[in-house]
Amino acid sequence: MQVMIKDQECGYLIKNGRFQKLLLAGKYTYFKRLGYEVLVVPMKGQVKTQDIPMEVLLKCPEFASRVVKAELPDTSIALRFVNGAYREVLTAAETYFWNVFEKNEFQIVDITKKYMEESLPRMYLDLMPAKYYKKITIKDGETGLLYFDNRLQKHLETGTYYFWNYGAEVTCKIFNMKQQQLEINGQEILTSDKVGVRLNMICTYRITDPEKLVQKIDGVASQLYTCAQLVIREYVGRFRLDELLAQKEEIGHYILEKMKEHQEELCVEVITGGIKDIILPGEIREIMNTVLIAEKRAQANVIMRREEVASTRSLLNTAKLMDENKTLFKLKELEYLEKICDKVGNISINGGKGVLEQLAELTGVPRTDG
Repeated sequence: MQVMIKDQECGYLIKNGRFQKLLLAGKYTYFKRLGYEVLVVPMKGQVKTQDIPMEVLLKCPEFASRVVKAELPDTSIALRFVNGAYREVLTAAETYFWNVFEKNEFQIVDITKKYMEESLPRMYLDLMPAKYYKKITIKDGETGLLYFDNRLQKHLETGTYYFWNYGAEVTCKIFNMKQQQLEINGQEILTSDKVGVRLNMICTYRITDPEKLVQKIDGVASQLYTCAQLVIREYVGRFRLDELLAQKEEIGHYILEKMKEHQEELCVEVITGGIKDIILPGEIREIMNTVLIAEKRAQANVIMRREEVASTRSLLNTAKLMDENKTLFKLKELEYLEKICDKVGNISINGGKGVLEQLAELTGVPRTDG
């Protein structure tokens, strides 16, 4: 049996199932019938033992001088660097690497500290295995409550945070501190005159005390919704339909003020609120549409009569002026003749009569001499 081992390789010489020595680059000849076997492995990266116990291999000086051991306690992980460049994260308790063609270095990282920045440079944070850390991102307008084993630690402002998951459970409750909108839709109310209507209300609010809120309130939006719902049912039912439609703004303002009375116990600030829509039953809508059409027709009739009176009065005033002033009458006559002439293609004039007399005869307008 001939074996060729390259420069970047080595061989484990086995005789009758037992490791004998390490073979380096070169050409070797052994007889299988005598129980010899050569296992060739690359001499780079992590050591491959080919099922030979590491304790046996380390007894060989040639092998032991060419490997390096990364040994980690339970409370640590390690960063492996090859020739000064980052290569990987090590989490196993013991790992062996060839240290012949590559220079292996290890940086031990303590993961018992909760804040990753305290034990690891920022550039390596995202390179860690996900199961070993927790990443928390707080966006603009948000705040976070940080918990270790469900015990409140601190408030987190806008930013990205990294925490080791070793030894304690890390959780965070994030709250949106920006102004938020809540719609209270489809509230069916019976008015005092027994008309069923549906109200749509809208309000805006923002959270003021997240720490107190998380201790007292489960679902602030639903609690605020219920509060508004009760206020609407209690107050709006006192009004007749006509009053409800006429005082929509005033009723919305009252509901807003009543909701503000409960904002402290809900840990929010109610900013704006009001009635968005009032939806009437079909029969009521038809009746109101009929009334509206009748009102608009009556208004139109009044306007038409007013315009007719104004037009008649204007004609009367014009007639009086022309009756009192013959020159004005002549000017008016000339004005009408000018309008007629604008639409006439050719005009033939015969002798014996004036131009105005002939035009008057053509148009059928009697002429009155002054």
